[in-house]
Amino acid sequence: MAERLSGYRILILETREEAQFSRLLAEQGADVLQCPMFTIHDAPDSAPIEAWIRRFIAKPCDDLVLMTGEGLRRLMKVARRTGLEQKFIAAVGKARKFARGPKPGRALREIGLEADVTTEKPTSEGIAEMLARVDLGGHRVGLQLYPDKDHDALIGAITAQGAKVDTVLPYIYDAQAADANIVTAIDEMAQGHIDAIALTSSRQVRRLIEVAQAHGCEARLRDGLTRTPIASVGPVVSDELKSHGLRTDIYPANDAFFMKPLISAMAAALGKTVPRMAHK
Repeated sequence: MAERLSGYRILILETREEAQFSRLLAEQGADVLQCPMFTIHDAPDSAPIEAWIRRFIAKPCDDLVLMTGEGLRRLMKVARRTGLEQKFIAAVGKARKFARGPKPGRALREIGLEADVTTEKPTSEGIAEMLARVDLGGHRVGLQLYPDKDHDALIGAITAQGAKVDTVLPYIYDAQAADANIVTAIDEMAQGHIDAIALTSSRQVRRLIEVAQAHGCEARLRDGLTRTPIASVGPVVSDELKSHGLRTDIYPANDAFFMKPLISAMAAALGKTVPRMAHK
């Protein structure tokens, strides 16, 4: 089954987490066009993050909610720099750990730990629904946040259960640095040079639309998406596409919402077509 995507040019909106996706596609022979969606930076002021880590070590939270794998990796970076790595890992090990989808779980395994509970829906709403089914009364809950998201509803849902929330935001996005890359990707689709665009998060859909609107090329984006098959990793992405009047063409089989099943679905769908670049 090797090189099932040989000759096909696949566009992915790349973040740090998508590096594995790019590698898996390349292993199947795909010509991967990697478009950085945004640049991730450490939070400009590390003092609040270090203080949060020290509080967590001094008195480990009863529960820890990890919203992203990137967030835990950035926390570990600060812990290592301040000589607190092993103490922080030990403290995290004592907490009940909730993961928003599989990515935080992978980051936990990198430090020898496992998530106790993983959301079925990798969204803030999914986290809130999951936490509503457990007893948080009197608990201290550590909550790792991520940028460009209003977390007030989630924090309110946790405090409404009688818990105290201690939040930390360990990184920021620099979106503007990647705008030119996204505009170029839009042009590639509009010119018919892409065999499929593969989307693995709802944020990627919103980012495409935002950049197109900001640069006056939304019509060109929609024209490009009309002629380019859209592959979605799961229902959250497909719902976001639908909210913008866009469709899903390729979807994993058997409700297996992961990268490898998505790649298999892409190979099956694109295998019925001739690669775009073969016409050139």
